[in-house]
Amino acid sequence: MRMKFLVTAGMAALVMAGCKNKDTDVVETVVVEAPAMFEFDKAERPANTLLAEWTGPFQGVPDFTTAKLEDLKPALLWGMERSLSEVDQVTANPAAPTFQNTIVPLEKSGEDLDRVFSFWGIWSSNMNSDEFRAIQGEMVPLLSDFSSKISQNEALFKRIKAVYDDKVAFAKLTPEEQRITQNSYEGLVRAGALLDEDKKKTYAALDKRLAELYTNFGNNVLHDEEGYKTYLTEKQIGGLTEAFTNSIKDDEGRYVISNTRSSMDPFLTYSTERDLREVVWNNYYNRGDNGDEYDNNAVVAEILKLRDERVGLLGFDNYALWRLQDRMAKTPENAMKLMEAVWPAAVARVNEEVADMQALADSEGANITIAPWDYRFYMEKVRQAKYDLNSDEVKEYLQLDNLREAMFMVAGELFNFNFTPVAEGSVPVFHEDVKVWEVTDRTSGENIGLWYLDPFSRKGKRSGAWANSFRSYTTYDGKKNVLATNNSNFVKGAPGEPVLISWDDASTFFHEFGHALHFLSSDVKYPSSNGGVRDYTEFQSQLLERWLSTDRVINKYLTHYKTGEPMPADLVAKIKKAATFNQGFATTEYLASALMDMKYHTTDPEGIDPDKFERETLTELGLPKELVMRHRTPHFGHVFSGEGYATAYYGYMWADVLTSDAAEAFAESPGGFYDKGVSKKLVDHLFAPRNSVDPAEAYRAFRGRDADISALMRDRGFPVPDSE
Repeated sequence: MRMKFLVTAGMAALVMAGCKNKDTDVVETVVVEAPAMFEFDKAERPANTLLAEWTGPFQGVPDFTTAKLEDLKPALLWGMERSLSEVDQVTANPAAPTFQNTIVPLEKSGEDLDRVFSFWGIWSSNMNSDEFRAIQGEMVPLLSDFSSKISQNEALFKRIKAVYDDKVAFAKLTPEEQRITQNSYEGLVRAGALLDEDKKKTYAALDKRLAELYTNFGNNVLHDEEGYKTYLTEKQIGGLTEAFTNSIKDDEGRYVISNTRSSMDPFLTYSTERDLREVVWNNYYNRGDNGDEYDNNAVVAEILKLRDERVGLLGFDNYALWRLQDRMAKTPENAMKLMEAVWPAAVARVNEEVADMQALADSEGANITIAPWDYRFYMEKVRQAKYDLNSDEVKEYLQLDNLREAMFMVAGELFNFNFTPVAEGSVPVFHEDVKVWEVTDRTSGENIGLWYLDPFSRKGKRSGAWANSFRSYTTYDGKKNVLATNNSNFVKGAPGEPVLISWDDASTFFHEFGHALHFLSSDVKYPSSNGGVRDYTEFQSQLLERWLSTDRVINKYLTHYKTGEPMPADLVAKIKKAATFNQGFATTEYLASALMDMKYHTTDPEGIDPDKFERETLTELGLPKELVMRHRTPHFGHVFSGEGYATAYYGYMWADVLTSDAAEAFAESPGGFYDKGVSKKLVDHLFAPRNSVDPAEAYRAFRGRDADISALMRDRGFPVPDSE
């Protein structure tokens, strides 16, 4: 069963972000029993642009050009009813439950609604508007009710349980089919299938309210991102590069710092206007925390209380214990053990970094004490002083178009993929900035799918970077190709000028492309196998970041935006020498958020004041006063605009343990990061199986052993702990 129908309130995260983790692929199985499918007349489907089957080239694509927002509500209503009817057909089958007559038709169910969610995701994440938010506010509670009707369908649960409990038949299933069956059963249990009727009603009501709160949280953050801007005069652009100032000019010729990371980060790094740095810093880090109608503190408090109440119905002492059952970490204690092993070294490094910055500021006669809005600015000065490395000089070699071509090269070498731009107009797109490439197998020429790229920030687009898919590769019901997307928020350059980005942004670009490659390389049979274990699915994308600094990428694709000359060898050497620079800041600001996530969900939330709890907990942890959490509580969308990363933000570090260890496997091989043998093992064991194999088993198949923390500590330049 596709788990998106079982996550109840977590569905709000899916529909808020439009991110569907369901990609699939090939493991042929002999079917000896024809699965029960659905009896519907296609003429029943209303004439609605969002429900229409996708037509055109490449096995059909979503027609964004004809999509109308007024069709969204009726499409969702009809799609939900259709999906419920499909489930009813499964439960009405008089035959004894089997994988083929129960699980397979459930895998098939909801295809009409899937198509609608593809459009919902675009309106939610890429082209948000007041009109959409009005529909969203109305529909999210109904979507929660719909999800509960499936997760609490007793007849459905009995059939799935019967398949799961029939050990003789279960043993004859393929490993993928066994995992789907087990995940379906356990997912329903986690969603309250074993509760009595009164508790089921309470559970569903809690889900419904949580879904509303997640929507409110995300919309409040979006309001503060769009509502706070800092305008600069010609006298206030000191230190900023010409390329950056050109990119932030509005139509009226004003310089505008928007309230997004892609605008905030370079301003804080280079602006010589300390007072304005403080303003921009406060605008950004106080999103959702301004004491007005868009303040999220009360929203967070209610979310924590309701989450705790909901898992209490299932007998769990706290939300983290419930959430981590099917994660690699398994328990909050295991997750905390990893974070607490790294935290002291990270904080110690911050103190060293601050001492270096303070000494430099003192030597310049600045007469200041380093504050959070100074960190990036003086960090850059120290980088130049220690390593003679100027981030702005590096940026001149990081052209967005060249980096995209570098990613294509890496995908070709590791995955045997070829990317070819499709003819303009041949594939509908939802905005003129979006470009599309066909992905094919380099050897056979077979179509793998399409890759959509939406790279630039704009009004109505949520901040950050993300990947998702409109369609996944499956074979259980005819071979389907993949429609994968990457979305970023780079600042669009002036007409005719190349877009230059920072090294960190380039790493993020590679990271998100790693998610897309995970979709495109899927080799499983059923849709459910394309989900993922949250503290594992970031591993593949984090690993792909490592190819940015390989010689093949640097020597061919990192060329100067004016001269076309390759990056000089001495600059490359400086970059590699400074690889662990600023790891104190990067690791500590991340870990502060991850630790707070776990603390929130292992603490009694009764009467909690999030603002106070954040301050007191971070003080107790010893967070240096010169920085804050990467995502402060009132805008921590990973955790509070849905449930995808709730008690799972630690997963980036858990995945980075795997990443560092896997990177050493490449570094130690004869062919380095382009070694064909290691690349094949990477694809076969860590990308293609998606969630059809237990992640721990998959990693052991790749590496021959479990990963440990030593490689991570070496990567960050921290002391490596002893073997215990």
